[in-house]
Amino acid sequence: MRTLFACLTLILLAPASLAQNFDTAASHAVILDFETGEVLFSKNGDEAMPPASMSKLMTTLMAFEALDNGTISLDTELPVSVYAWQTGGTTSGSSTMFLEPNTRVRVDDLLRGIIVQSGNDACIVLAEGLEGSEGAFADAMTARARELGLTSSTFANSTGWPDPEQRMSAIDLAHLAAIIIRDHPDYYAIYDEREYTYNGIRQFNRNPLLGVFDGADGLKTGHTEESGYGLVASAERDGVRRIIVFNGMGSERERANEAERMMRAAFSDFDVYPLFEAGATVGDAEVFMGESETVALRIDDDAVVGLHRRDRRDMTVSIIYDGPVSAPIAEGDPIGRLVVETESGVAREFPLAAAESVARKGMFGRAMDALVGLLRG
Repeated sequence: MRTLFACLTLILLAPASLAQNFDTAASHAVILDFETGEVLFSKNGDEAMPPASMSKLMTTLMAFEALDNGTISLDTELPVSVYAWQTGGTTSGSSTMFLEPNTRVRVDDLLRGIIVQSGNDACIVLAEGLEGSEGAFADAMTARARELGLTSSTFANSTGWPDPEQRMSAIDLAHLAAIIIRDHPDYYAIYDEREYTYNGIRQFNRNPLLGVFDGADGLKTGHTEESGYGLVASAERDGVRRIIVFNGMGSERERANEAERMMRAAFSDFDVYPLFEAGATVGDAEVFMGESETVALRIDDDAVVGLHRRDRRDMTVSIIYDGPVSAPIAEGDPIGRLVVETESGVAREFPLAAAESVARKGMFGRAMDALVGLLRG
């Protein structure tokens, strides 16, 4: 067997994950297309990092799911423990909703305390109310993240407070944001609220894109000394939604500037381009000892790539397989892969399967092939 290549001539652009025309000062960054889930740009996007308060997205997702399954309602009142007050309240030196110990607070208020005010006390109250303790809630967060495919995410607390076990990748955060937007649109609207007043104290949403970038409507900032300044944000323009994630900026001003620059690039510099629709035949492979000399190759899922608009000339798309492929071949058998690459390297791969069955030749046909092969040397 030998590895065979079949080159397809397609007019495409280079995948943004490899694009050299965009970069960021952030230590970790991702641009995601909401509709397709295509990663348009990634800088250390798969690397687990300290997410700070951006991990509160997982805390709120747990609350949204509990609301949906009836475990709690928006009117459910949860108790404010002394632990929640001490760890995330006024004396903690961290972001707080200014809850008072030994009181009760509605879930509706807690959600705004977490989303708009980034209150650590609100997170802990919610965690204790749902799972009995913050530790148990963190374990539940990690387990749910695994179920959702957020494989780089582990949680030690509900707040994003620095801990070696509190880690998420930028790609996980982007996909988590997409889940919230897609599955919980009513609750997602809270992320667009600019301010919230509780207990007579008025606080403002820290998302620097709200009211500044046209179409921006959420999600969450984060900052600790370890993580730097980060942001998960989304915007929608003309029916197209993009999500950006970045971390590691040096100040609030740098975060605000980079947020606008990256979101602007998400719409102006990148796009998603279709290669083939699911079920399309993309080429064929040579067959050995088959009743047909070739077998058609099918792609079973939509093949799209995220591309930087400037990199359109160095794209190649190839069919690669070990062949000729020995018969018999059953429809659906994995045969090879469709490889999209640029000068920077392989960008994306899509599996290819046999689009039809190919029976093995009978004894006479095999003997004739063997004879021809012998004569050809």
